[in-house]
Amino acid sequence: MDWTVLIAEVLSSTIRMSVPLILACLAGLWSERSGIVDIGLEGKMLAAAFAAASASAFYGSAWIGLFFAIAVSLCFALIHGYASINQRGNQVVSGVAINMLAAGLAVVLGNEWFREGGRTPALPPEGRFMSIDIPGISALYDMPVLGIFAKIVSGHSIITYITVILVPLTAWALARTRFGLRLRAVGENPHAVDTAGISVALLRYKAVIIAGILCGLAGAFISTSLSASFVRDMTAGRGFMALAALIFANWRAWPALYACLLFGFLQASGNYMQGTAIGGVTIPVQFINMLPYVLTVVLLAGFIGKSIPPKASGIPYTKDR
Repeated sequence: MDWTVLIAEVLSSTIRMSVPLILACLAGLWSERSGIVDIGLEGKMLAAAFAAASASAFYGSAWIGLFFAIAVSLCFALIHGYASINQRGNQVVSGVAINMLAAGLAVVLGNEWFREGGRTPALPPEGRFMSIDIPGISALYDMPVLGIFAKIVSGHSIITYITVILVPLTAWALARTRFGLRLRAVGENPHAVDTAGISVALLRYKAVIIAGILCGLAGAFISTSLSASFVRDMTAGRGFMALAALIFANWRAWPALYACLLFGFLQASGNYMQGTAIGGVTIPVQFINMLPYVLTVVLLAGFIGKSIPPKASGIPYTKDR
């Protein structure tokens, strides 16, 4: 294979692999900037992936699947918000419960509805978000350098391009808008925000809702774009990778993007390295597949002490009497 083709394919695959990580990382960013720790990213993505694939298989429409994915993810997000904000419960326990509930429900409902061992039927093309070729860019494919760039940016699904827009939008909203500044203030000093007459609970609920929408997008992408059906535990720890990327990025949007792209590059490289030999020794598939998870542990071990989370992160807010 020509090296230019290989580079283009690996980098294009890197973008696809990074999309659910980026969306989940942005979801965690919005939630944790408001002071709500969200361990349940994995569960919300898994539930959304199952809802998207199930609805797409039943209705034959990827957009209906996306709607159900966001709706289901929002339900789980609101459950987490109610437990964390209204009931002032332990946010980590609530997130873990959501992960367990989503994993169990997906398998049980999948077995009951489709009788395929927890899987959903293979989705038809109209039930998936297929790749989109940008008009006019195919003319650049044969050019030496621009051809690689053209192959990287073209041929992705609509959710991929939405994700590309959401990163600068999130960075701008949190840094430049009144809502974003108030949200960050809630995560740092909720008592001061409450004193100013701003509802802490309402702001945190808004952040939780945004996180639910983003997790819904991520789950729908996994089952209707990256794959063609739902299978058990198909999120494969992406929610925890996103949390690691968020910590590594110190709760900032642009560094979070770069961290997620690094994870995506390792996953994409692993797909192309399977079966290759170095020095006559074939690299085990298991070794390739474990690299993103090893990097997750390394990042957490090396940077968790250096990262500074929002001061009120994980602390239930109690209004002063």
